[in-house]
Amino acid sequence: MIEVWGRANSVNVQKVLWCLGELEVPFERYDAGGLYGVNKEPDFLSRNPTGLVPLLSEDGFDLWESNTIVRYLAARHGAGSLWPKDPAACALSDKWMDYQLGTVFPAFKDAVLGLIRTVPENRNPDKIAASVRATADTLSILDAHLQDRDYVAGDALTVGDVALGSTIYRWLTLEIDRPPLPNLQAWHDRLQERSAYREHVMVPYRMESPA
Repeated sequence: MIEVWGRANSVNVQKVLWCLGELEVPFERYDAGGLYGVNKEPDFLSRNPTGLVPLLSEDGFDLWESNTIVRYLAARHGAGSLWPKDPAACALSDKWMDYQLGTVFPAFKDAVLGLIRTVPENRNPDKIAASVRATADTLSILDAHLQDRDYVAGDALTVGDVALGSTIYRWLTLEIDRPPLPNLQAWHDRLQERSAYREHVMVPYRMESPA
């Protein structure tokens, strides 16, 4: 049995839960992180020294870092679907995972922290606005890429889409000024048609302490 530690409204935990849902792999989830605690306790830290969520365990094998977990699950349980067999298609999908982690999230982080995890009176509007502008600029790359593709690696959902989905959900639902990105919106509309995405990503994300 797969076990996942992390709160269900965490952007990174949601990647893992959505991936498991798409693969139809049974799992048990345990609240951890934010207001739930647990992730700073000695037992958790012995298995994940970063003290962050998610943490996944499968038959005694512990793994942390959300994109790495998604890659592992897809390769182990979804080879030929979420994890393409063709090396070029796999690399294309993998590239967009790195884009999410190394390009999109650094740009979007200040807006997410400011609007979701900071009470209104303590927010820095200039910092949030700069983050929104930077995110819009980088998402224009994804929007252009999706002009003639249903998903980031072509015609089928892969790990690249899974890595991006929960971040883009916040981008499209936060109360911010967004430029029109029609191909990105159409891609997200396709994600919303998937029951696992609706169940694990399209959930309320209230203010939590960082984790």
